Amino acid sequence: MQFTVVSVVNYSQLVKFDGGVFFSYDKKYCMKKIEIMDTTLRDGEQAEGVNFNSRQKLAIAKLLLTEVKVDRIEVASARVSKGEEKSVKKITSWAKNGKFYDKVEVLGLVDGKISVDWIVSCGGKVMNLLCKGSKIHCVKQLGKTPKEHFGDIAEAINYAKKRRLKLNAYLEDWSQGMRDSKSYVMELVSLLRKLSVERIMLPDTLGILTPDQTSGYIKEMIDKFPGVKFDFHGHNDYGLATANALAAVNAGARGIHTTVNSLGERTGNGSFAEAVVVINDKTPFKCGVDEKKLMKIANLVSKFSGRKTPENEPIVGGSVFTQTAGIHADGDMKAKLYETKLSPERFGRIRKYALGKLSGKASLEMNLRKLKIVLDREQKEKLLQKIVDMGDRGKKVAAEDLPFLIKVV
Repeated sequence: MQFTVVSVVNYSQLVKFDGGVFFSYDKKYCMKKIEIMDTTLRDGEQAEGVNFNSRQKLAIAKLLLTEVKVDRIEVASARVSKGEEKSVKKITSWAKNGKFYDKVEVLGLVDGKISVDWIVSCGGKVMNLLCKGSKIHCVKQLGKTPKEHFGDIAEAINYAKKRRLKLNAYLEDWSQGMRDSKSYVMELVSLLRKLSVERIMLPDTLGILTPDQTSGYIKEMIDKFPGVKFDFHGHNDYGLATANALAAVNAGARGIHTTVNSLGERTGNGSFAEAVVVINDKTPFKCGVDEKKLMKIANLVSKFSGRKTPENEPIVGGSVFTQTAGIHADGDMKAKLYETKLSPERFGRIRKYALGKLSGKASLEMNLRKLKIVLDREQKEKLLQKIVDMGDRGKKVAAEDLPFLIKVV
């Protein structure tokens, strides 16, 4: 992707890249910053069996904004329940007293004044309006013509502005809309731009896109509507949510939506941890998220949701920084041959070397060094054979077991 600096104002530069779109970026990052909007508390809660209470929602919101440093959070859907009303009031009350009020968003429906009034009564300041992003959803689900739906959207937005809400707009089912009813999508975005919504959010609602399709559709939007802030909202039905987020960013999307631990309906939403690290490492851009806090928020959400994070979950899984094969331990000990940018220290974690039937001399040596245990060659050989034998019998061996094993060999 090619960049051209066209001006410098107050230490921020205005940059023009492929699609002719202009972005300002912070001196802190020396490149374009991608916004992360986390929707764990709204879309993530659509995972079966996941129900956060108001205390839990407030705790997650505080951690995401104060320590993890996401750019925005979506905390609820309007009108869902009394519990949601209580949660939104708690979060907005806390956010008002700090610098986070503009960063708390609530989803609202195109229902005249109802969602708007609900959000305002809960202290909300930002509304994400759920519009139908495909013609088939408009006609078949709402039972309305595009003209009727667009009129309802304009009415809701104009009323929201009277109530002094900031407005973003979702285009629900946008991916199928681009595939099957592109002229409908373009007409809707033209309307939203005229109505001056702040961001237009493009969901792959059913997780059907490939990275190539994501890139192509995002570029079409940017070419047609230069200067509009587009967010991409991915789902993981084909296991492509992170790849699609990467494609969207490289195509010019300015924001990515995620959930912690990929919570969400069906296979879940795009992974928060994966999106942050992939953007930081695989694009010319950066996120403002504190990577050392990724594990902390993953653990908190896992605890409150009742869903254990898989051991092999990238970045935040329990065993992702554990080397099991002896050859890997040997290579690391000799020249760090099996290390990458994904170092455990980067995320506030440590590397481990598993003990078992696949262990070699280097695996044992790494663990002995950590425990500050010194053995002679013969002792090490006997101990390693004991560990391999235990592994063959299906028994697990932890580093903490070594002092006891040494006594019996």
